[in-house]
Amino acid sequence: MFRAVATGALVSLIAGCGAAGDHSATGPAPSPTTSTAVPALDPSASVPATQAGTPEAVTAALAALPETLRRRVPQFPPPPAPTKLTLPTDGKAGLFKRIPTTEKIAFITIDDGWQKDPMAAKLFQAANVPITLFLELNAVDPDPDYFKPLQAAGATIQNHTISHPTMTRLGYDGQKRQICEGADRLAKYYGTRPTLFRPPGGSYNSTTLRAAHDCGMKAVFTWTETTDHGKVFYQRDPHVVQPGDIILMHFRPRFVDDFLAVLKAIHKAGLTPARLEDYVP
Repeated sequence: MFRAVATGALVSLIAGCGAAGDHSATGPAPSPTTSTAVPALDPSASVPATQAGTPEAVTAALAALPETLRRRVPQFPPPPAPTKLTLPTDGKAGLFKRIPTTEKIAFITIDDGWQKDPMAAKLFQAANVPITLFLELNAVDPDPDYFKPLQAAGATIQNHTISHPTMTRLGYDGQKRQICEGADRLAKYYGTRPTLFRPPGGSYNSTTLRAAHDCGMKAVFTWTETTDHGKVFYQRDPHVVQPGDIILMHFRPRFVDDFLAVLKAIHKAGLTPARLEDYVP
């Protein structure tokens, strides 16, 4: 297990995730040729959860995409059987920047939930890969139903606090409220209480890990790559997704480009997406 050595300021800078209350994407504004101009598809037309992931459902979802997107969606083999992580027994949640493995796998995670692109459910169905959503309650509350088709398409919903504060600026009680109430309210919306947590901006301390544990979170996750404006940003050389890496996305205006860039990077590296939850005991 990785030691909690990252500072909040450094990890927040790498993340590209704004300070509390700032959820705007960095960099130039999307051009008229970006995915924001793609005709919206009706999320209510999503394949039911009982059918999602079948060969017929994937074929139908691919066929429903515009040709310009369909040819950008790679297909992956199934991931190998997972090997469970070892979690601490000291009253703190486990902390992981990546999954320690040599298996040819990587992990797709998406934070916040502010931009609700109507193409997301169709893309999730067409890609047919495991995805973990770390959702912020303030972003979810205006339209919690938006995420239900994503859940039906196979995405799992985990915890990212109520209001996206910098956790290291809060004491134990403040951190515990953000984590516990976030998990409780997500359970009411989506039927399952989260057991994984991502601290906003990657900012954490030992109090965060203790509060997360006390709220029923088994593990806290940061990341090894980020994505924005259709590009993948690497924290180390070589610039390639490596086995066990966790990739961070956000629900941002160029969501489609970001998601396709992540799929391409994983596929180019010869890896396949795996489900983060499967590796947690």
